Amino acid sequence: MSKESEKQSLKDHRDIGRDLDLFIFNDVAPGAPFWLPKGMVIFRELENWLRNLFKREGIVEVSTPILVNKKLWERSGHWEKFKENMFLLKDGEQDFALKPMNCPEAALIYESDIRSYNDLPLRFAEIGRLHRNEVSGSLGGLFRVRQLTMDDLHIFCTPDQIQDEIINVLKHFQYFFETFGFTKVDYFLSTKPDKSLGDNALWEKAQNALKDALKSNAITYQTKDKEGAFYGPKIDIDIEDSQGRKWQLSTVQLDFNIPERFKLKYTDKDGSLKQPVIVHRAIFGTFERFIGILLEHTQGALPTWLSPVQVALLPVSDQFNNFAQKIATKLKDNDIRVEVDESNESVGKKVRNAELQKVPYYVVIGQKEVASGKLSVKSRETNIVKEITLEDFLKEIIA
Repeated sequence: MSKESEKQSLKDHRDIGRDLDLFIFNDVAPGAPFWLPKGMVIFRELENWLRNLFKREGIVEVSTPILVNKKLWERSGHWEKFKENMFLLKDGEQDFALKPMNCPEAALIYESDIRSYNDLPLRFAEIGRLHRNEVSGSLGGLFRVRQLTMDDLHIFCTPDQIQDEIINVLKHFQYFFETFGFTKVDYFLSTKPDKSLGDNALWEKAQNALKDALKSNAITYQTKDKEGAFYGPKIDIDIEDSQGRKWQLSTVQLDFNIPERFKLKYTDKDGSLKQPVIVHRAIFGTFERFIGILLEHTQGALPTWLSPVQVALLPVSDQFNNFAQKIATKLKDNDIRVEVDESNESVGKKVRNAELQKVPYYVVIGQKEVASGKLSVKSRETNIVKEITLEDFLKEIIA
């Protein structure tokens, strides 16, 4: 098949989502996916991956309200700079908005207690549901949504902790790229936009800190002029997918403005009050967009740990259904996601269905398997059928 033919045969993530029963869209909620059970498996496994990272890196998780009084958004600057992208509501004489970002409420959590230099850095993660009023014409599947789930981390630190924290975040990104198989990565420093908060001195200080972190990691980068967030500069990272397309994913931002606007303080060694700095970090960006990118990158053939169904058991006839169910129970007892195809279809059709569903492993079960006690397993990756004991099969999947 020519490269052009291969390109034409590639599927859009919306088609993959429909084929694999992952999500749907409905006009009653434009720009917001309805996640089906198999799609939620992917969503939850990504959350688990993040939470394992939290445990390893001393990150604690928080959760903040979705509907918030405009007083907070005025205080943070969002009401001035981001209001047109917010969903606004009234409750009597009071104005509210659905939160478009998590950071102002993370600042409220920080200021809810007295902080000392001994407490810092404080790393607050939130897998938070956000809403942004995107223009209807710009919506596009999972790539551009109005309801989004952000994997946010807000690190409150002293100025002399900035370098270590950003360097550590860059290591998180490297681990992320290795996990999901992205080998072509480009780094960018995004500088102060025209529509911004804070004075030039703060911006210059923040931009220099990001430059120093990149240099400390010997990372080559390009500059995106005026493409920083309105409250601070950032490092943006682009990955290249299997089709050669570039996607902006991970980002780390340095923020002196929100700590200043919220008058955040910590008590330093000498007893004086100092202002902390916020490092904002997102790895996936949004779950929705990342899942869309990953589906097109893999064409639905997700790695085994992320696949909604990891093993399909295919009995050759009804008389082997009970044996297949016993095997399924043992797999489930080891937290393997398994389905038994008890349909009246031929074995060939069952095999084809498993392949179309991009199941990493399928097992044909007939008289030979019952008699030998071994399973005839075919892997999606190798396309080779091998006979293996259930115990050895479990070791292969769990590995």
